[in-house]
Amino acid sequence: MLTALRRMAQTWVAKVLFALLIVSFAVWGIGDTVRNYGRDTAVARVAGEPVEMEEAQLAVRREMLRLSRALGPQFEADPTVRGAIARQAVDSLVMDRVLRWEAERLRLAVPDEAVRDFIFTLEGFRGPDGRFSRPLFESFLRNNGLTEGEFLALVRADLARQQMTGAVRSGAAAPETLARPLLRWELEQRAALVVSLPLAEAPEPPAPTGEALRRFHENNPALFSAPEYRDAVVAVLSADRIIREVEVPEAEIAAAFAQRRDQFEVPERRALQQALVDDPEQARAIARAWREGAGLDEIAAQAQAAGGQAIALGSFARAELPLPELAEAAFSLPEGGVSEPVQSPLGWHVVRVERVEPPQRRTLDEVRGALRDELAHERAADLAFERANRVEDALAGGATLEEVANRFNLGFARVRTDAAGLDPEGRRVALPVIEEAREPLLHTIFATEPGAMPRLQETEAGFVGVQILEVVPPALRPFEAVEAEVREAWARDARRRAQEEAAAALLAAVRDGRPLGAAAQEAGLGWREVGGLRRDPRQAAGVPPELLGPLFELPLHQATMVETPEGFVVAQVTEIIPADPDAAPEALGRLRAEVGQTLARDLEVQFLAALRERADVRVNPRLVEQLARP
Repeated sequence: MLTALRRMAQTWVAKVLFALLIVSFAVWGIGDTVRNYGRDTAVARVAGEPVEMEEAQLAVRREMLRLSRALGPQFEADPTVRGAIARQAVDSLVMDRVLRWEAERLRLAVPDEAVRDFIFTLEGFRGPDGRFSRPLFESFLRNNGLTEGEFLALVRADLARQQMTGAVRSGAAAPETLARPLLRWELEQRAALVVSLPLAEAPEPPAPTGEALRRFHENNPALFSAPEYRDAVVAVLSADRIIREVEVPEAEIAAAFAQRRDQFEVPERRALQQALVDDPEQARAIARAWREGAGLDEIAAQAQAAGGQAIALGSFARAELPLPELAEAAFSLPEGGVSEPVQSPLGWHVVRVERVEPPQRRTLDEVRGALRDELAHERAADLAFERANRVEDALAGGATLEEVANRFNLGFARVRTDAAGLDPEGRRVALPVIEEAREPLLHTIFATEPGAMPRLQETEAGFVGVQILEVVPPALRPFEAVEAEVREAWARDARRRAQEEAAAALLAAVRDGRPLGAAAQEAGLGWREVGGLRRDPRQAAGVPPELLGPLFELPLHQATMVETPEGFVVAQVTEIIPADPDAAPEALGRLRAEVGQTLARDLEVQFLAALRERADVRVNPRLVEQLARP
């Protein structure tokens, strides 16, 4: 047999088969290259320059992190949100390339000194002494997932953008021929007669017949329908559940305490007050006054007279004070002590120690419980990730959610629930999560496609697997089950219709030439006169905001009616007071500035759109869609 195989291997047929086999393995190994041959792998191109996938992914992750940190539990990275974030990130990268391309075409340059000076002016990077703080700067970079080089590049690009757009915006100005009519429209005032018809004062309707109630029930299904229910199988893998399995040895707690000793040792802190002046003699005078019992307000007045200032700095540890000479002076004084004048590049400092907070050193016995919980939670989180991979493998192998829940100790439940977490009887559905994770889990249940195979997905509730067994669509509940609700809604609707008819009758009387006050008096209704009304709801107290728009569209002596949350309102214009722009020069200046800013923004938008068109921007929608996938 072996001899026959060797003989066959020498034939040209076998050689061709071996060659095909080698080629197939080669193509398999470089499959991505072969499949992508002739395709553009850039997410977008600007003037031929690519925006690579890796850069776009980093931008998306950074924006997701920023939103998650800003919104907390309210942030839900569903497909719609992820798609919007991906498109926004790509658009931002594209505009960065467009502006960089235009800056190079115009030969614009942003020197290093300009970037440095701009960063030094940012309030968020200033320490207690009002100067640039390197630790604050580095903390900002860490929190936003940026390197120093990336941040400097962003600042440089923004300054270049300001040069270009600033030149475009500088030409925007609102002429008086535009501002004066706008101000006249804005400051116009009106007076009106107003009649209110609240639902609470509507006459009680007669008792309805059973037929009327049933007809109302059928005609308003949205009011009396049961919500959508979902029959779902839910499995949850979370650190809060796994933590019950975790045991932390005493030796590990002791080792962690030794490694994290700095966390449990709070250094001495001092609450400081400081006076800062330019003249050393003035500084010595302030120090004398402070030692003689002067308060901070008196010292502040004395420092201000000397061209300086005096303020309460707050509480600091020695290492947090940016000036070594200041730290030495502050931490060598007793509580209530006042230092001699200390010179720094900022001037002459006089420091008073308002309060001394002694250092705190907690022992292992004091922090053992908290440290054990922290270590257990860390280990449980690691175990959750490891177990999630095993659960995914089991689901891919055909296991059901119930089987993986039993095998890997997952929380498990079969539920019928609405989006609010209630069953058809209105009872709260039991879910295998802690209270804080209940809402995210319900959101996952109602975001899962019916019929989809179960898979484990990471959510705020932990790793969650959901399988939808049945979707019960909204359905009109039987009349007998909701008769009390139908009766109440019918009465509420009858009162609303009664007040609407009364308001319509008043409006018809005014349109027939009768004054609103007389028509209201005949109907047994009260009325009131309101003057000095303006279009701005903040300057139109006394009338509902729903009335202002229609009221300012009416000619003199005409009337209108509007519905409000409380009922109906009928109003008749009794006076129109035109505005005189010359009598309000400050308002005219403000309006010209606002209109100028609006025109400037419009010019900038058009300028950027023109730049984008000129740069021949091409976006790959397939790759943008791929960016949005979790």
